Amino acid sequence: MVIAVGGAFGAILRFFVASGVYHWLGRGFPYGTLAVNVIGSFLIGLLTEALVLQRVAIAMEYRAAILVGFMGSFTTFSTFSLETLYLLEQGNLLKAGLNIGISIAACLLAVWMGLLTGRTLFLYSGGVIRWLGWVFPYALVMVNVFMAFLIGVIAAVLLHKVTMTMEHKFAIMIVLIGIFTTLSSLYLILYLLEEGYTFDADLNLLLGVFIGNVVVCLFAAWGGLLTGKQL
Repeated sequence: MVIAVGGAFGAILRFFVASGVYHWLGRGFPYGTLAVNVIGSFLIGLLTEALVLQRVAIAMEYRAAILVGFMGSFTTFSTFSLETLYLLEQGNLLKAGLNIGISIAACLLAVWMGLLTGRTLFLYSGGVIRWLGWVFPYALVMVNVFMAFLIGVIAAVLLHKVTMTMEHKFAIMIVLIGIFTTLSSLYLILYLLEEGYTFDADLNLLLGVFIGNVVVCLFAAWGGLLTGKQL
């Protein structure tokens, strides 16, 4: 069920990203498919390091929904293959070769950069700061902030490029940001519960981490929206 839900969101977001990029750059080259594959490759590298490294047993469903469902449906090798074949059939050998070369090189580079970013974040004290009985999983929060910023950029760019009523644009933006901030904050709570903290003894800590993550993610998404409007 969680894989199906994650896959549904990934497929919808892929449609918006690819459609927006094609509206932006045209269809003379498979820009949309290339964009989702490169973005997805970076994110799967980053999130694999962030989610799998922590090995939060209680959040196994989260990892399946994100890595298998969401990322699996957000990226698309089959569409890349079909578009490349169309280019070959049309005699566009140069574009077909560029699509193959750029896609493979860029996606491999993006995965490596994602893994490197995740490993760097968790390099210091396992990504957690402990002080006077309090714990702050800064690495996971930084991942959440980056994701929120990226969602803001994508939302601003794509909703500007895609033909849609203002009400629908606003609703989609609110839903995307709201779902992400809620689920990312919940994952932090699950992480802390796995570390031995409880609602009875550590309610203030859990609430503080939850609210803090929501606030910084909202600011990051707002910054992403402002950045996206300039693109």
